[in-house]
Amino acid sequence: MSLFDWFADRRKGQYVGKVNQEPDEGDGLWSKCPECGQVVYRKDLLSNASVCSNCGYHHRIDSTERIAVLVDPNSFVAMDQELLPTDPLGFKDRRAYADRLRETQASTGLRDGVITGLCEVEGIPMALAVMDFRFMGGSMGSVVGEKITRLVEAATAKKLPLLIVCASGGARMQEGMLSLMQMAKISGALERHREAGVLYMPLLTHPTTGGVTASFAMLGDLILAEPKALIGFAGRRVIEQTLREKLPDNFQTAEYLQDHGFVDSIVPRTQLRSTLASLLRLHGCESRVASS
Repeated sequence: MSLFDWFADRRKGQYVGKVNQEPDEGDGLWSKCPECGQVVYRKDLLSNASVCSNCGYHHRIDSTERIAVLVDPNSFVAMDQELLPTDPLGFKDRRAYADRLRETQASTGLRDGVITGLCEVEGIPMALAVMDFRFMGGSMGSVVGEKITRLVEAATAKKLPLLIVCASGGARMQEGMLSLMQMAKISGALERHREAGVLYMPLLTHPTTGGVTASFAMLGDLILAEPKALIGFAGRRVIEQTLREKLPDNFQTAEYLQDHGFVDSIVPRTQLRSTLASLLRLHGCESRVASS
């Protein structure tokens, strides 16, 4: 019996606590809020940036929806779409990494866990990276690191402000040290961006954890977050067992981190575009119309 099978057998008889999952919204006409239970017409939910109008709960959205919420219509131009992940270590657990990649690409329509490109926010040019949790938990592999690094370098060369929307479980274990190297590579590119005197803002969404939190998610000039987003490095149970004490109920939430100085501002999704535009103008960024 393999180690993986041994763990699987042990789990069969164990009690698994309640896991809060968002309802499968699929192609249905209605959607139920997992926070307050209100049933809403899905079209109305989408028109409100997938935020519950009753309690303000932020439903998880994919990278395409995120781009539509953040930037001016038809202004986003994607970069480095040809980059594809490989399996340099020939990694295999219960299934081969190469098989996981093919299946995830087929189910999501994505090539990897981030979309990068140039866009405009109320006419102001900006570089944008959006991580997508659907692709292997938004984990950071070599392609994710390379695409973000190339975007940062392009933003530095063009003197463009930069926004990275973080949604990740951290480094991609199937790529080992090659994944961990991306933390240093992106951080180095961001330091050169900072030295050029250009604005960088990470937007921390639910969840932002692991190596992403330990690197570029915390290197911004201004660190933004969505309400009640889970933000942390190690998991709650790991910390509690290490410290041997109970953590606060709101530990690792955006609100907790703001109270303790790790997050500068919590911005509701419905206000993100206007808030971004205001911050960009405050830092001297001009729209193409104004600059011409």
